[in-house]
Amino acid sequence: MSTVDPPRTRRASRRRSPRRRGISVVGLLGDLLLTAGVVVLLFVGWQLWIGDAIIGAQFKSEAGELTEEWAAAPVTPDTSVAPGPAEPPALAQPGNGEVFGVLRIPRLGPDYQFKLAGGVSTSVTLDPIGIGHYPDTAMPGQEGNFAVAGHRGSHGAPFADLPTLRIGDAVVIETPNGWYTYRFRNLEYVRPDGVQVLLPVPQQPEVQATDKLITMTTCSPRFGSTERAIAYGVFESYTPRADGPPASLSTGVA
Repeated sequence: MSTVDPPRTRRASRRRSPRRRGISVVGLLGDLLLTAGVVVLLFVGWQLWIGDAIIGAQFKSEAGELTEEWAAAPVTPDTSVAPGPAEPPALAQPGNGEVFGVLRIPRLGPDYQFKLAGGVSTSVTLDPIGIGHYPDTAMPGQEGNFAVAGHRGSHGAPFADLPTLRIGDAVVIETPNGWYTYRFRNLEYVRPDGVQVLLPVPQQPEVQATDKLITMTTCSPRFGSTERAIAYGVFESYTPRADGPPASLSTGVA
């Protein structure tokens, strides 16, 4: 018996080996799929957080370079203007993608600054520049509604923390000629098709504008688009560049 048993055992072992190899292949495939899933999650995390931080830092740097360029330009005080609060100069409507200002919100950090350009196209303005101005809405300092838009969860996410603003926080628009200071008033959430927030008097189609407002729009939740978060502010003052930066930039947090 001992002379024939071992060969039978080896044959049985050989018959079971393909099954073991099959199990090993399935296990290897499972490991590969698990690894691929982890890689995808890491990529999504990069896109949502790390990528936004890098792009946001780049946008802030570009805006800072622009404000430094404006600060270095020669300034001639307008002696024809009577003492007292300066009247905001009228700004022309910008072209699509044309940069005309920098938006600064001290509540969101001393380095918070993003370029403002005409239009709200993702490909021309929001993605490559930062914040866009809704065409044909008021310009800074004008009666009516100065309405702008920005991403909340991609391409630098300039409006990621918009809902954290508090009543009275400064929202400052810097231009080559000076600074327009608004004060945050309130926040509301609307449906994606809630375009009445862009009216001269938001949500009031039959009312004629007499105030100077700012409306900032962004998606909500941060990484979704089922709603829009809308932040409103009221114009406070205009500061000519010859007078130097306004106090609202350094004491703009209510």
